[in-house]
Amino acid sequence: MHNYKELEIWKGSIKLCPKIYKISDTFPDSEKFGLISQLKRAVISIPSNIAEGSAKSSDKHFVIFLENALGSCYEIETQLLVALELNFISEDNYSFLNDEVSSIIKMIIKFIKYLQNKNQ
Repeated sequence: MHNYKELEIWKGSIKLCPKIYKISDTFPDSEKFGLISQLKRAVISIPSNIAEGSAKSSDKHFVIFLENALGSCYEIETQLLVALELNFISEDNYSFLNDEVSSIIKMIIKFIKYLQNKNQ
């Protein structure tokens, strides 16, 4: 078992949450139950899956939750691109947030590989 609060991927994903919440709150009200809701659910899913997975009894099970967190990262990448295409966010905000998500993705992939190799 891992202490999720000590994991850099968890810390980074926690820091991403308020940034996504703040930027999505600037979207049109018509997106309240669409893109805004999707982004907020996806961003909170990342640290939540990391935390939940850390409590599992094996690294194999933890990896499943890390893969779920990774999927949420890819959702956010897609949703941010849609927000950019709809002119809901600026190119600068898109690049900044996308870079943060990309960094989390790299950390998750690296950690998954570490856990998988550790148990071979």
